[in-house]
Amino acid sequence: MSPRRAEEISGIFDDMLVHARELLAVRSPLDAELIVSEILGAWYGGRSGQGDLEKAVGEALLDHAIHSATPAALALLSGVAHLGTPRQAAKAERGALRLMDAGVARPPWADRMGLVEPSACYLSKDVYGDQKTVICTFTYAGEEEHALVVLVDQNLGGRWDCPADSGLVRDAWISSKVERLLDHCRGQASSSALMEFAEIDPGEARALLEPALDLTGSLRDAPVSETFASYNALLRARIRALPPGGSKPPVPVWSSDRKATLVARFLASEEANDLSDLAAAGRCVDRIIAYGCARDFGRPLRVSPLKCEMFLLDWLPRKVFLSPSEQEAMPHVLAAWVRWAARRTNLPDDGVRATLDAVWDATHKFGEAYRDPAASGLERALVEKLLPDGDLEALPRRAFALPFLTGELAGLDPADSADRRVMLAYEHPGATEAELDGYERLADRLWKGDPPELWETTQRLLDEGGQRHLVVHGLMRLVVRFDRDRPGLRRALRKIRVEDL
Repeated sequence: MSPRRAEEISGIFDDMLVHARELLAVRSPLDAELIVSEILGAWYGGRSGQGDLEKAVGEALLDHAIHSATPAALALLSGVAHLGTPRQAAKAERGALRLMDAGVARPPWADRMGLVEPSACYLSKDVYGDQKTVICTFTYAGEEEHALVVLVDQNLGGRWDCPADSGLVRDAWISSKVERLLDHCRGQASSSALMEFAEIDPGEARALLEPALDLTGSLRDAPVSETFASYNALLRARIRALPPGGSKPPVPVWSSDRKATLVARFLASEEANDLSDLAAAGRCVDRIIAYGCARDFGRPLRVSPLKCEMFLLDWLPRKVFLSPSEQEAMPHVLAAWVRWAARRTNLPDDGVRATLDAVWDATHKFGEAYRDPAASGLERALVEKLLPDGDLEALPRRAFALPFLTGELAGLDPADSADRRVMLAYEHPGATEAELDGYERLADRLWKGDPPELWETTQRLLDEGGQRHLVVHGLMRLVVRFDRDRPGLRRALRKIRVEDL
């Protein structure tokens, strides 16, 4: 690290220690925890690699605090010993003991921080299953009752392709007005058929919150509130204070036969009677069920205004290649599915009406949101060859991998390995059989998107000015070299630059 950069980082840490002086003026352990959590949240990114960032910056801040040996530094270390990651907490505790041995005065609230204990937990949720609000109340040995409020969004897993049934933590905050908060939630549930509120076991609350928070922290640019970072450390510490226990039901497994049965039952239902093109309707229902199984945690029958809007205006335009008949039929099929699924899940009439309104509102925007790739200049027959699985996101990388699909090669099928070999031989007329094997491996990986970093690197190299034939040859060499070493291939893809081609 350059001396100038080291000086800049030292200045940032000095500013944090100035902020930490506020800890010397508070008496309440809750106020102290809020300040420490805000300081720790200064480098929160809510993205992959968060652990490395905490190690590089968070632990370095602790070293800086230990070296400064001031009362504010000891106050910060005392707070981090309770709110930090396990590594941070251990380092902070050792540093705090060292400063105390040197005679630095410890803040009076430090001992009370360790007395926090859960009182009760509650769950407020809508009948759709879109969002859940978990409320956990705590005290310090029976005093200073406060509530941790956590908003868990169970729709956004579809947008970020989250694989686990946990949802994402969108927001969290602390309230000292516990009874007013609980009364508000009870009032919401009693006045609306679309809201529910009940006390839950603290172990169940932890089982719901822990995986949701872990998932949120693993995402790049997680869609959290602007204030979430300030509460992140306190939120994690409070979840750890909840007793273990409780378990989430497993995500339902939907076999091909089970999905086909669901499609058949829907198409035979009264709700589907008005659908004129049953062949297109069947393909549309396949997409609806696929979304519910893969992107809504195995819940194809769950319907809500937000879920339907995200399906029509976000997931379909990004993910699925629809034929013209499917584009026309999709909103009508979705509306019929809403009525049919709502009847099977006992969704209240108010919820059904609100969901149908959302479908029809989104229908007007669907034509603009869904951009048929055939309208961009690519022939539909060509697009259909490249997307036999309907995976719209795969179109650019497959078109890059196999660009020669017209003229004398127009009759070939890029999904067929033998035809693909002919296309690659046409593109690389002087290649040896071994080189063609390599190009075939590259094309196969691009076709499948495996690993995702391969297409990301391809785009980066092209953006940096790399010529297509050099990019293809350079990537082929990496794919061959790391054929059986997936981690090694991913590392190599991150490192390769245009000048390496």
